[in-house]
Amino acid sequence: MMVQPLRIDFISDVACPWCVVGLRSLLQALDAVGDEVRAEIRFQPFELNPDMPPEGENTFEHVQKKYGSTPERSAAARQAIKDSGEALGFTFNYGPQSRIWNTFDAHRLLHWAGLEGKQLELKQALFKSNFTNQRPTNDAAALTEAAREAGLDPARAHAILTSDEFAAEVRAEEQHWRANGINAVPSVIFNERWLIQGGQPPQVFEQAIRDIISGAAREAS
Repeated sequence: MMVQPLRIDFISDVACPWCVVGLRSLLQALDAVGDEVRAEIRFQPFELNPDMPPEGENTFEHVQKKYGSTPERSAAARQAIKDSGEALGFTFNYGPQSRIWNTFDAHRLLHWAGLEGKQLELKQALFKSNFTNQRPTNDAAALTEAAREAGLDPARAHAILTSDEFAAEVRAEEQHWRANGINAVPSVIFNERWLIQGGQPPQVFEQAIRDIISGAAREAS
């Protein structure tokens, strides 16, 4: 059996709960496909709230203000996220004091982690820090601890966070994806040709991967 290479650009934000669901589903799909593919996942930056102030905003107030959600609809959406996470082995610990923070520094660390071959590990550690442990995504101590958990050098992570290293690279990557029509996350692009958006279930990703490696996938009209 010939192993098919598969490039996956996973465009997402650390503050996006459906990105957690999408990544967990994608990883399950890759496990199901097994040795038929050799996947390379590249995590690409996207900021849902680039103008978020340093103190952040209460999650529920932010969602109501940004999307016009009623408290009832917001609560139903949170429950759907929690249920989806639980089904995929991830815990969302939302509470009345949950907040949304700026994520630019997290993206700078993810860029560095890509150079170190540890992007997936750091991405998962950052999701856990934010959504499970409820730690701010702009807090240097929390980000450094996530880097340590991912197997990265915490001293190097701290040095990056106290400088503007990789800022220009992240800005350029963000602009690239927005210029190419990406305005919602997660957006998952396979082999730079096929796009799946949203926190889809594992079966959707698995079928897409099988179609791509078999040649059955067709270009969108």
